[in-house]
Order: sequence, then C-alpha cells, then structure tokens
Amino acid sequence: MLDRIAAAAPPPTVLVFAPRERVRVMARETFPRRRWRLVVRRGVAEFGTAFRDELIDAAIVDLGSATDDNWRAAAFAREFPSVPFFALTTLRAADGPVLAHCAELEFADVLVEDVDEDAMRELVLRQAYSARFARALAEPPAALGLEAPLQIGAWRYVVQYSGRPVRTAALAEALGVTREHLSRTFAAGGAANLKRIIDLVRLVGAAELAKNPGYDVRDVARVLGFASSSHLSSTAQRIAGTRPTSLARLRTVDLVERFNRGHQRSRG
Repeated sequence: MLDRIAAAAPPPTVLVFAPRERVRVMARETFPRRRWRLVVRRGVAEFGTAFRDELIDAAIVDLGSATDDNWRAAAFAREFPSVPFFALTTLRAADGPVLAHCAELEFADVLVEDVDEDAMRELVLRQAYSARFARALAEPPAALGLEAPLQIGAWRYVVQYSGRPVRTAALAEALGVTREHLSRTFAAGGAANLKRIIDLVRLVGAAELAKNPGYDVRDVARVLGFASSSHLSSTAQRIAGTRPTSLARLRTVDLVERFNRGHQRSRG
C-alpha cells in the first residue's frame, strides 16, 4: 500500500531562473517531465509571478553571471522562505562573494554546473517543499485519533499534496478500496470524516504558505487550488473557526486543537 501511495504523489515543481540557454538545456535534462514539473523563466518579473501561479517546491537561480537581474531573482528567497532556493554557479575561486550573498539570503544550497545530475536531483528533492511537508506530517497528530492502517494510509496520501485538492477516487484507488468503503471505514470509531481531514490538511498547507511575506490570502488560495479567497475563508472558518488572515500565526498543533473543538464532522 505504501508503494502505491508514494507512486501517486504529484511530481515536484522546480522553478528555474535561467537567462542562459546552457542552463535551460541542463534543467530540461536534469528534471525530466515524467518525474518533475519544470518551470523555466528568463525574466525577473516572470520568475516572481510564477510563485503566485502554482505551488513551487524548489527554486534554482542561475548565478553563473552575477548580473543585477540574477540578484533580483535571488532576492525572492526573502519573499518566499518556505521554498528552498538553490544557486547554480561555476564555483570558481572568484565566487566567494556570490556564496556569501547566497548565505545572507538563506539559500538552501549551492549547485555546481556540470555536477552529477543524479546528485543534483536528490539534493533538490530532499529539500523540496512538498517533500518536507509530507515528512513533517507523516504521522497523523495523536489528537486526531487516526490509528487504523487505512486511516494512516489515507492521511499519508493526503499530506503528499501539501494542501492542494485531493480526489477521493484516486485516494481510494491508491489504497485498494472503493470510495464507499474508504469513507465509511475512515470515520469508524468516532474519528473525523475523511472530507474534514482533507480540509484540515489543506488548511495546514495554507497556514504554512501564509507565513511567506510574498503571499497574501488571494495568492495562497490560488496556489493551493481553492476556488477563490472566499472558499479559503469559509474553509478556515468551518474547520478551525478562524479567519484566513490569522492563519500565518497558527501552527499545525493550533489548527488541530481548534479542529477538535467541534469542527471534526460535516453537518447534515
């Protein structure tokens, strides 16, 4: 079952700022379509906009030539600290100031041109936002009372989406059961129903993204696939009794505590 869950995970999205053709070619070779979603941008404005179009798992900035545009792209690391930023350099002796500035911007790491591609993929994947989100929530909080194997399997499937929409039909298929059996069995013993749990995880994802200075409520709603900021607002109120503007100050444990105060089950 765990293998099916892992195989169903959405491919990580890597955003690359690549003014140089050489870097664009390298990115396409290193992050093939069948296993990654690659977004390549040549301009600074387009690079910044990409963060508000979809959930970005990792960003790579070409610093092989440290122009003003390259550094403007690198500065987005301060706007979106949830996203690990990687510098791509030639790592020449003269690159000391480049590395120092990357450290100031709290880049996750430095990638060297012509380095082994598999090592680069592994490094990016390990620190990707969705991968970190799934690892941090691999075990459901004890307060939710999700202890049965089916409940834990469903939880792990849901957290792989990092707050994006989850199709219950695909979830049931990954677990090898029917939708009806999944829905009925998941809520057995007084546990929260599956739809509520999915919404809770979506709200946890929204709270994490809301902590980024570069996002407002509309951005978070768009990136996570909510129909609108009003949809995110109604979900926050229904699941945690809070406003979306308050999400940035709430931790996962806070949301679970609020969830358990009478918000576990759908009405009607």
